[in-house]
Amino acid sequence: MRRLVLWDVDGTLVLYGGIGRSAFADAFLAFAGRTATDLDRLMITTAGRTDPDIALEFLERHGIADGERLLDAFHAALVDALAAKTAELREHGRVLPGVEPALAAVAREPDVAQSLLTGNLEANAVLKLAIFGLDRYVDWRIGAYGSDHRDRGRLVDVARAKARQRLGEEVDPADVVVIGDTPLDVAAGRAGGARVVAVATGHYDVASLKATEPDAVLPDLSDTAAVLRAIFGRS
Repeated sequence: MRRLVLWDVDGTLVLYGGIGRSAFADAFLAFAGRTATDLDRLMITTAGRTDPDIALEFLERHGIADGERLLDAFHAALVDALAAKTAELREHGRVLPGVEPALAAVAREPDVAQSLLTGNLEANAVLKLAIFGLDRYVDWRIGAYGSDHRDRGRLVDVARAKARQRLGEEVDPADVVVIGDTPLDVAAGRAGGARVVAVATGHYDVASLKATEPDAVLPDLSDTAAVLRAIFGRS
């Protein structure tokens, strides 16, 4: 039976500081032809949210009421804006502790497909991993992204549908594992019937994540054996 392991990106695998957030302002300039107020000054919360959800709030705060109709155009500008920051991402970003050994270990597991479940647009998620060569460990074509659905709670189903189409077999929700660093990651996994592993490498500490009742909580991914136990429910 095939298992599907789905990783969040920002705060779970990599950190890029405020670079991704500043891409919203750059995208708005290209999209609307005027300077934007950045996400930090607008106090827009981003952790665990999908890019379309963030974008709609961002556009509304700038007086654009028909954001739904314009969302595809803004997404295209956001992809271009982040791609333009590739050198900056490489210079200032970092892979979180234990990430590459963990990805490599999961990739060696038999009958396991490994991909992403993230609020990022697909192109931006792939870029964020490719900068540090992490993309080689995941089959991004069966991942679930903000560009697939605004509601993160629907993304487990999206990934399962892609896996069915690409791999030619059904993956039961109980055989899906979601790993992320926010309560919204936990909620998304739960909504899809998946096993959930929370990792305290983002904005939330171990105690805060335990309160959301995931199946397992890790302080980080540095202990590969512990990561595998948490993902696969091994004792």
